[in-house]
Amino acid sequence: MIFPWFLIWVELVSLNAAWQFYDATLCSSDTDNPGRRYACNSFQKSCQTFVVYRAGQQFQTISNISGLFRMEPDVLLPLNNLTSPSEILEPAREVLVPVNCSCTGQFFQASVRYLVAENTTRTEIACGAFEGLLKPITLAEENPSRENSSKVGSVLDVPLKCACPDEFTSSNGVSYLVTYPIVLGDFVNKLGEKFGISPQDILEANHLDPTSAIYPNTTVLIPIKGKVAINFDLPDSDPPAPGFLPTVPVEKIKKRANLKILYVTVSIVGFSVLLIAVLGCCFYVKAFNIWRADRIQSSARRSVLTPCSTPRTSSPRSGQTTRSSTNSCLSPDLLAGIKYSFCSYNIEELRSATKDFSKEAKITSCVYKGLVDNVEVMIKRVRFEDTRSVIDVHSKINHINIVKLLGVCYGENDFSWSYIVLESPANGCLRDCLSNSSSSLRWHRRTQVAFDIATVLHYLHRCMIPPCTHMSITSRNIFMTQNWRAKLAVFGNSLAAGSSKENENKGSPVGGWVAPEHLENGLAYEKVDIFAFGVVLLELISGIDTIQGKLLEDSIGFLGGGAGEGGCFEQLRNFMDPSLKEGYPLAEALCLAVLAKACVEDNPLHRPSIDDIMKVLARMNEQP
Repeated sequence: MIFPWFLIWVELVSLNAAWQFYDATLCSSDTDNPGRRYACNSFQKSCQTFVVYRAGQQFQTISNISGLFRMEPDVLLPLNNLTSPSEILEPAREVLVPVNCSCTGQFFQASVRYLVAENTTRTEIACGAFEGLLKPITLAEENPSRENSSKVGSVLDVPLKCACPDEFTSSNGVSYLVTYPIVLGDFVNKLGEKFGISPQDILEANHLDPTSAIYPNTTVLIPIKGKVAINFDLPDSDPPAPGFLPTVPVEKIKKRANLKILYVTVSIVGFSVLLIAVLGCCFYVKAFNIWRADRIQSSARRSVLTPCSTPRTSSPRSGQTTRSSTNSCLSPDLLAGIKYSFCSYNIEELRSATKDFSKEAKITSCVYKGLVDNVEVMIKRVRFEDTRSVIDVHSKINHINIVKLLGVCYGENDFSWSYIVLESPANGCLRDCLSNSSSSLRWHRRTQVAFDIATVLHYLHRCMIPPCTHMSITSRNIFMTQNWRAKLAVFGNSLAAGSSKENENKGSPVGGWVAPEHLENGLAYEKVDIFAFGVVLLELISGIDTIQGKLLEDSIGFLGGGAGEGGCFEQLRNFMDPSLKEGYPLAEALCLAVLAKACVEDNPLHRPSIDDIMKVLARMNEQP
């Protein structure tokens, strides 16, 4: 049984460096954006490889191109089936150029010296002379002390994009990773024919899938398993479809004139309708805000003058009990959409359930536990303005492993705070279960917890439109049901992927150990959730609290090749939660530890995707 898991472990270890990532940002689109470069690997620090260059107006011959790359013309002639260095090449004719690729810092690059012959810009050099084989910002970073580097006579250090095969790719027979600049008309199948390889190999080498798009003015890596050669006999474009008949010029002119009149008419009508719709929306929003303010003031007055009442009616569609509170601020149009899913509680019910929010009922600083209608619930205090986002998030999600939102309460007289009411799974939060050495959280249940939370992340990242990031994954936000299945609490701080919040939310995802990029810019990005998930995996393995983040980080050094006395397996045994004793398969524990280590990599590009995580955990939780 150990051998198959060992293969999975090797695959996971090589996951970070097995292939490089495709950078979809255009060379000249944003000069301040470096995009992605090809990261170094630990297998080899340098290699001989190739880049593809196209003949253009400035560099029309092999003699010109060899001068640009600082090499003898005789080196390029046999590689490209040419005999004369002075032969004028056809425009866009591709030329294979050998380069020495080496690891400098974190990235591979092939260094070339470039003499500026005329006044120009870094963008024209990077995206014009070198055809997007590097970004302008990379050129600027390589030459920081040269303020007039674009002046005539300046000599620049040009770091071209390149990559070397790592141990994983070499074991698959890949000898070279050729850097290929994309132009209009290139597509994966055409590149496969041009280099005599499978299109699937190109997709895998660049972390692409069959639905991904590649763009002109970017680069891809071409994995070559034998001799590097380009098939120059492919047609430039598909032949025209048969049966084409020319049109009569007079009729064509008439049709174009009619179409032009139609376009102008439709544009004018469309603009008028849009203008009327915008004005109507403005008037509606203004009237709604006035109505809502009056509603809040009226409700606040009733909550002071009259006792709260909780009449209950039976929902004709769901059969569930709904509530109505005299001090509720839920608007009728909002309740119309959620009345069959959520309840409206009043503040007196919650005070009674939590014994006036006593310390005994407190779970965390703003979460309480209580009984409502003999049902145990969790009650969380949130800001009044955040309540709508909580309802909005829960109205979009429907997943068995997400803690269910039962209702809301606008209970304070000044309406500065509100309360959300959620189900309370029977066995409490995961952190408490891990801290309790006598709990029944055995190994197979821990791997099931990992799989349950992974399915939630897959749902949020891949199934929701638009995709959402959770941004608060911790063992304290994961709750265990009576049959030891995991549920993730979503308190409304989830964000659309790519958005960000102010610094007040920085550091929130995983308490003591936070993804570095989130600390730096606060961006809501799915790899922040992957990092937090990795911390939860480490807690499942070791039982150590995430608050001790530095201790946890130092404890997994042996997974990165730093195993000392006793070897990797012995150090893994020392890392395991003592309450597990010997009740776990060592191969599974190693596999889960390597997966956790990959998830908490500092570089988010090196972390696995949620799809990769699901594949590993699904195999681990297969029934025998």
